[in-house]
Amino acid sequence: MEFSLFAHMERLNAEQPHDKLYEEFIELCKMADTGGMRAIWTGEHHGMEFTIAPNPFTTIVDLSHHTTNVRLGTGTVVVPFWHPIKLAGEAAMTDLITGGRLEIGAARGAYSYEYERLMPGLDAWDAGQRMRETLPLLPQLWSGDCAHDGAFYSFPATTAAPKPVQKNGPPIWVAARDPNSHAFAVHNGFNVQVTPLWQGDAEIASLMGRFNDACASYEGARPKIMLLHHTYVASDADDTQRAARELSRFYNYFGAWFQNKRPVRQGLIEALSDAEIAANAMMAPENMQRDLTIGTAQQVIDRIKRYEDMGYDEFSFWIDSGMTSERKRASLARFIDDVMPAFA
Repeated sequence: MEFSLFAHMERLNAEQPHDKLYEEFIELCKMADTGGMRAIWTGEHHGMEFTIAPNPFTTIVDLSHHTTNVRLGTGTVVVPFWHPIKLAGEAAMTDLITGGRLEIGAARGAYSYEYERLMPGLDAWDAGQRMRETLPLLPQLWSGDCAHDGAFYSFPATTAAPKPVQKNGPPIWVAARDPNSHAFAVHNGFNVQVTPLWQGDAEIASLMGRFNDACASYEGARPKIMLLHHTYVASDADDTQRAARELSRFYNYFGAWFQNKRPVRQGLIEALSDAEIAANAMMAPENMQRDLTIGTAQQVIDRIKRYEDMGYDEFSFWIDSGMTSERKRASLARFIDDVMPAFA
């Protein structure tokens, strides 16, 4: 099992300065690098203080100057928002600047809030089809003189400039949930990233089953699969319960953004009341404690051992949680010092 960190800037209220939040983000990434994690993943989102990440390539270039060994991945780039030539070129330039440390995590996007603003009329189906047309073009553009005439994009022979440092280009990971997405990724030789969100071990096992089915239908080499999961390593039982309450609040806000029904002002969604949060039984703290990777170091080790036994190659510590920077750093330190050595 390999380990990575999945992180963004989170701004919960207008009083938090962006520069301070970015400093805190960099500190977490430095911890991942010096602590021996394989990769850092940071994504793409627009107009949302909840997850500040307008261009992952810009962030990754800066991270390359603050880190030494860790791989740097887009987790994820929203493919429908990019023309294939632009995506191939920006990725290649980022790979060049980072010395060949780039990996590309790719997705169709999740928030209708973003679709409405960047590509009005786009829905999840068309977004997925755009992603499936674009991703196989990237290695061809990196190789050079790729011409294309497709459903969404057409262009004459084009070569990405510059070329990536890595032979054959940066590794590509596809965020997959349904069986067709797993099959698309595996049959194109792409790695797979899965996110069960709050849905627990049954969903984690089901996602692995879909991946295994896709691999069984493909004669090529088996790609890698990564599990992205909210994680908190607690100091004791009381700390575990506090983390469960904090993650319950996070997922209430995640759901509100996803539903896209509440007013948004200055990039901040209208605050949820304590009563609204308490009424959401699906996101109750006891469910978070049961279904997420949270608990004492030994409890977290035991959970990740189960994921390793299922066949997952990488576990990505999703640290976005609405917690204070101090609590995030303490949890990550315990993960690096007390959990990761159990998998050495």
